[in-house]
Amino acid sequence: MKRRDFLRTAGAAGIFVSFPVFGQEPEKIPAKLPGYPADFNAYLRIGPDGRVGCFVGKVEMGQGNMTSLAQLAAEELDVPVDRVDMTMGDTDLCPWDIGTFGSLSIWQFGPVLRAAAAEARAVLVQLASERLGEPAERLHVEDGVVSVAGYPSRKATYGQLVEGRKIERHVQGAPVKPASAFKVVGKDAKRLDGLRKVTGAAKYAADFALPGMLHACVLRPPAHGAKLASADTSAAERLPGVRVIRDGDLVAVLHAHPDLAREALALVKARYLPSPSTLDDANIYDHLSKAAPAPKGVGAKGSLEAGEAAATRKLEAVYRHAYGAHAAIEPHAAVAKWEGGRLTVWASTQAPFIVKSQVAQALGLAARDVHIAAPFVGGGFGGKTEGPQAVEAARLARAAGCPVQVAWDRREEFFLDTFRPAAVVTVRSGLDKAGRIPFWDHLVVGAGDGESPTFYDIPHQRIRAAGSWYGGNPAGLHPFAVGAWRAPASNTNVFARESHMDALAALAKADPVEFRLRHIKDPRIAAALKAAAEAFGWKTAPAPSGRGFGVACAIHRNTVVAAMAEVAVDRKTGAVTVRRVTVAQDMGVVVNPTGARQQVEGCVTMGLGYALHEEVRFRNGEVLDVNLDTYHVPRFSDVPPVETVLIPNPRLVAQGGGEPAIIVMGALIANAVHDATGVRLRQLPMTPERVRKALG
Repeated sequence: MKRRDFLRTAGAAGIFVSFPVFGQEPEKIPAKLPGYPADFNAYLRIGPDGRVGCFVGKVEMGQGNMTSLAQLAAEELDVPVDRVDMTMGDTDLCPWDIGTFGSLSIWQFGPVLRAAAAEARAVLVQLASERLGEPAERLHVEDGVVSVAGYPSRKATYGQLVEGRKIERHVQGAPVKPASAFKVVGKDAKRLDGLRKVTGAAKYAADFALPGMLHACVLRPPAHGAKLASADTSAAERLPGVRVIRDGDLVAVLHAHPDLAREALALVKARYLPSPSTLDDANIYDHLSKAAPAPKGVGAKGSLEAGEAAATRKLEAVYRHAYGAHAAIEPHAAVAKWEGGRLTVWASTQAPFIVKSQVAQALGLAARDVHIAAPFVGGGFGGKTEGPQAVEAARLARAAGCPVQVAWDRREEFFLDTFRPAAVVTVRSGLDKAGRIPFWDHLVVGAGDGESPTFYDIPHQRIRAAGSWYGGNPAGLHPFAVGAWRAPASNTNVFARESHMDALAALAKADPVEFRLRHIKDPRIAAALKAAAEAFGWKTAPAPSGRGFGVACAIHRNTVVAAMAEVAVDRKTGAVTVRRVTVAQDMGVVVNPTGARQQVEGCVTMGLGYALHEEVRFRNGEVLDVNLDTYHVPRFSDVPPVETVLIPNPRLVAQGGGEPAIIVMGALIANAVHDATGVRLRQLPMTPERVRKALG
């Protein structure tokens, strides 16, 4: 993919490249993006033994792209998947990549890798043609062996053709395979990282222990906005083996053992000037509405005035969504080592090339002097696009003159995380005499415009957004750093839209599935709704029916998803129990069906968290939730049976699957709660306290 094509694709997908200043709003740098290399040797190397080395700038953080990308390369090269050795996220070895987010690995980078592998195969067939003295049309390729059709003994392996050397030859316009010719893509594949992860052999950033390495514990303020006035480190310095590093605003204690470093940090007597913030998780919504910038138009259609005039009944509602933490299993970690004036950082990051730029910029280094290696990552969800821990480790290693590890504990993870922004969404709409929606007016404040436009067939629309997760906000709009959170802004906007659609269906006394189909022209989303209804066993009935059934649907990056759920509500405690979830998804060609189902199940699981429990509580700059005892991420006991229906669509190239199913979960559960109780919850998460209060 050429740079211009990439920028066009990224822009269409709402991707913004940013090089943030830590703790502040990201600053967008829209230009000077590298592009993907045109030379397939950047991605592929054929070894003498015929094994294929595949080099990609993406990282494996649990989503399974290591396996899916290997399948794509294997398919085009005609080799078995287990003969592909993946190297990921190493800035010295892999071609540039913007990062692993936005479901980009398959739908955006996949075609780049396929094209490289297709060209490599074409060159290998050319080489075999010359070696065997037969025209390319008479050659057959299977399992990395090129043979003459009908004469299997006349053959040459990829390894024999290349002999471990770089392939200098190129072929222009080598076609990729049509879906009808796929042998590897579309088949269930075992995870290439599976064995290492279940045996504990997989290495994460904090697993790297270098000779002479010190563990660093960094002094943190008690609240966002608090300023360090003084720090007495004398008691810590008296402990044997402790080193104290002061590097500008960075104060850290270092020791060869992490537990002793923590003990030393506890002896530092620091005094801070209090945070000027007066915001908390209750008054934040009024603040957002008052402090938001003027809204920007996202989309418009028809005449809002004409639509309102056609409405015989109107419905306006405000939807709220709290700040959310990523709460990944693996906290941020990095190990930095200087050698010969060059810096290597092993970092938990989903964007090693962005972190490379950040480290180089922060330390005043040339990019060629910084090497970022991204081992396995234990979950990112947008929270590891930036690399503040990598910068800290690099600064401390330079100051200490030895390798240094920085591994955030859970308290640091909650304090320094970039949160999913809180938001307020106002939707105005109505019904005409025929029970159709004549107008739709959607204003989102705080979150961003992701998936705010509606795909429903509504003649008069206005979609606006004020403030966002990716920067450009007025100072102080959010009391701490905000950023991408799995499908940024989409969870919030789809919660509002699909909740409001359900409310309009109830106003029309119509079945919510039938009401949606009444307003859908897109055959893919209609097919997904029908597929979900059939698998779920949906029976037509207006809500509230008392069954506890909910429905929601969405389109995300051209992947279509429709979901249904059944819940039970305890009216005494307000607790919501999700009994089952069915998801129908059309994501075009499915590279690895098992992997796709795992992604859907992960989306459902994580979606239950933001729908029912996950909320960052804070007061005057202090984050009150500092561990997983009060920040309730879903437990295994919370996860219901999940049925996934992958809708066949070989005419559409593979789309992303890491985000679509999560964006419906808030509305899905809210609609099911309404169907069970007749009460509509318009604020996420729907905690037992909020449900009990709504039930009266």
